[in-house]
Amino acid sequence: MLVSQYTYFALASMRIPGTEITARLGIEPDEVTVRGSRLARPPRPVAHEWRVVCRKPGLTVDEQMTRIIDRLFDHAERIGALAAELDRVDGESGASRLQVVRIFEHPAGEAEGSAGPVDGLGNRFGQHRLLGWHLDSRILEFLRLTRAQLDVDEYAYE
Repeated sequence: MLVSQYTYFALASMRIPGTEITARLGIEPDEVTVRGSRLARPPRPVAHEWRVVCRKPGLTVDEQMTRIIDRLFDHAERIGALAAELDRVDGESGASRLQVVRIFEHPAGEAEGSAGPVDGLGNRFGQHRLLGWHLDSRILEFLRLTRAQLDVDEYAYE
């Protein structure tokens, strides 16, 4: 099995653009999307987004999350306050999100391999080392402080 995955933290708004989010936080994002930049009606993307992304291959999801959180943890309370404001401005919740995207059988994905036994246990076929992940207390605290939802999308490449 081939696995391609990446993780990002996003702040999204229907009204407030990513450039303003950057100015308010004083943190440079890795990516910014503009509402309606691909399609005006209906708008695609549906919202402006400010993102900090980890696309480093070979890392588990929790390792990718940790890289993002290491960059943002000291700003978590300020991010949470801005997320609450964005929710008020847009009239709905969900401005803050930690997103996991996994694509199975993607041609550019990482192949299964045997990293060798751990505590006498080896991998069997179908036990890809990237499949397991966990949320430690620091990740959970970051989600709480930033008012973030956790969204996990998994796809099969065709």
